[in-house]
Amino acid sequence: FGTILLPAMLLLASGGTMAFGAAKPVPVNFMRLRHPRRDMVLVAAAGPGANLLIAILSALLLHTLPLFSGVAQEWVQKNLFNSMLINILLALFNMIPIPPLDGGRVAVGILPRPLAIKLAGLERVGIIIILVLLLVPALVGDSLGMDLNILWWLIGQPAFDLLQLIGNLTGVGKYF
Repeated sequence: FGTILLPAMLLLASGGTMAFGAAKPVPVNFMRLRHPRRDMVLVAAAGPGANLLIAILSALLLHTLPLFSGVAQEWVQKNLFNSMLINILLALFNMIPIPPLDGGRVAVGILPRPLAIKLAGLERVGIIIILVLLLVPALVGDSLGMDLNILWWLIGQPAFDLLQLIGNLTGVGKYF
């Protein structure tokens, strides 16, 4: 589903302008955690945290650009920039507080138990909620001639702001 059907549906629904896939969730035996609620938050935050770390490492690698010249330098620069952007987008998307995304698991771990139970119950339909958020506003907005792209507001613009922040903090903002 996440490898073929989801990207195909998104390509068809967006007129060929948007597609992404999904991976299988990493199996975690929560019974082995010493403090299940707290440790679940840490396990769920590890993926987006790794994405942000990769984005920062990619930014730092931009300092190696003077070692390259011509086409090679341009290729390295574009690939490191894309690595930063993709990893930031993945981190922010995965932190949307809807199970089965990592943000949903973080929210379940930090919410009061009655709310956490209700949110955790959405896990079976979480992918449907995410698809509806992806597709319906964009399709309705297109038919009305309005920008109703909720995910751009939630993820796109913050991703570019975070990209600029990482670029400035690592001293490579001049490259983009």
